[in-house]
Amino acid sequence: MPEVTYSLIRFQEQGDSKARTGLLTGGRVLPLDGDINSLIQHWDTTEEQLDQLAASAGDSSGLKLADVEVLSPVEPVQVLQTGANYRKHVIDLAAAHREPGQDEQEVRTKTAAMMDKRAGQGTPYFFIGLPTAIASATDDLTLPAYSTSHDWELELAAVIGKTAFRVTPEEALEYVFGYTMVNDITTREYVFRKDMPAIGSDWYRAKNAPGFLPTGPLLVPAKFFGDPQDVQVTLKLNGTAMQDESTQDMIFGVAKLVSEASQIMPLRPGDLVLTGSPAGNGQHWGRLLQDGDVMEGTITGLGTQLIHCKDEVFAEGSKQ
Repeated sequence: MPEVTYSLIRFQEQGDSKARTGLLTGGRVLPLDGDINSLIQHWDTTEEQLDQLAASAGDSSGLKLADVEVLSPVEPVQVLQTGANYRKHVIDLAAAHREPGQDEQEVRTKTAAMMDKRAGQGTPYFFIGLPTAIASATDDLTLPAYSTSHDWELELAAVIGKTAFRVTPEEALEYVFGYTMVNDITTREYVFRKDMPAIGSDWYRAKNAPGFLPTGPLLVPAKFFGDPQDVQVTLKLNGTAMQDESTQDMIFGVAKLVSEASQIMPLRPGDLVLTGSPAGNGQHWGRLLQDGDVMEGTITGLGTQLIHCKDEVFAEGSKQ
């Protein structure tokens, strides 16, 4: 029997506030028992059942995808984010922030050499995100009124399948259940603390507002996803491509990221490891998010995000 590919989603039926887990195949949603993290944790016993379920699904099985509300496909306890992990992205940033009088090509060449050395000898740069920032792939994004410097960062995210603690790069992908898509929204002016420059970055304020991690729509098991180092990450703003890069440009691949993350803390089933943003953020273009913007995000095999942006509006008489 040929292999039937499928993905996993979380959803709600119309008129029901209960979140459910579903298997998505051929445009049909087959409801499953249990929550997504339990399914991931017990994949060794449920995988064969789901394979058989997908193979036997017909045109009238389950629910129509159009008849359900698709939620974020994951409920991680821990979210690890990765900074400066795409070679071209880092080179572009270095060129954009070069000192007055510095030659751009010289800066690019020097930075490229540094990134090549880092890929061979360095380690990834991680920071912690909060699960409360997660939203679905179609939820509106409210742009907080405290800044006008909110930016996009579409990223591939690995979803951990079993507890990983101090695993090697060679075995790390065995601990990845699957992959999803995350737009890691950032408030640029909050990244660095002007009042405490010695402390450096403030990722809590820059990245954890409600809705700042649009996630999904799909969670694709690793066996159906293929090579995570050979997919295209594309973000369009109002129809214009701003990010359009292959994951081949990563400085540290998924295996290295998962391995290095697991050296300090155990990664648990359902946790997210974001892999960094490719070139083409709003800061690069000099064009940050505004009221009315529409972001369309795609990563090969992971569906489409469609996020409408709106300014934060306060009721008359309320405190800002």
